[in-house]
Amino acid sequence: MGLYRQDGTRITKAAFPAAALDDPPVRVSEDVYISEPYGRGDGQPEGSKRFLFYPAGTIVLRSAIDRLFTAATIISITPVKGPAAGGTTVTIKGGNLDGISAVSFGGSAGTDLRIRSAGELTVKAPAGEDGPVTVELAGESGTVSKANGFTYEAPTGG
Repeated sequence: MGLYRQDGTRITKAAFPAAALDDPPVRVSEDVYISEPYGRGDGQPEGSKRFLFYPAGTIVLRSAIDRLFTAATIISITPVKGPAAGGTTVTIKGGNLDGISAVSFGGSAGTDLRIRSAGELTVKAPAGEDGPVTVELAGESGTVSKANGFTYEAPTGG
C-alpha cells in the first residue's frame, strides 16, 4: 500500500503531512490519498486508483499513521545464486516493498535499486565472498532480512 499526495508523489513515513498536537493525535496538514491496484485479478494490476484517505484537517492518532507504514516482507528472491564478482540483477518479491530504500547482501550495499511495485523490486548484487549471505532490506518501517537469501559462487574452470 502506498500513500500519495494529490499530485501523485509518494509520501514517506518521515514526511507524512501532519502537525503534532499536545496529545498523541495529529492534524493532517494536506490531503492524503491511498492507492489500490485494479485489473483482471491475475496478480498483475493494470494500474491503480487513488482515493482520498485523509482530508486536510482530519485529526488522527499517531499510532493509526504508524500502522499504515507496515514492515516489508520477503516472499522470494530470484535468482538465489550469482557470481562472486557481483552484478547479478536480483528480483525480490514480497509485501510493502515500496518503502524500501536500500538492499544489502552480506552487509554490502546492492546497487541500481528499482521499486517495481509494492510487491516487487530489483537490485544488482555487489561483489561478495563465496557462500551464502543474508539479504537485508532497509526501509522507513525498519529492516527485514532473509538468512542465506543469496549465494555467491566462485568462477569455475581454469
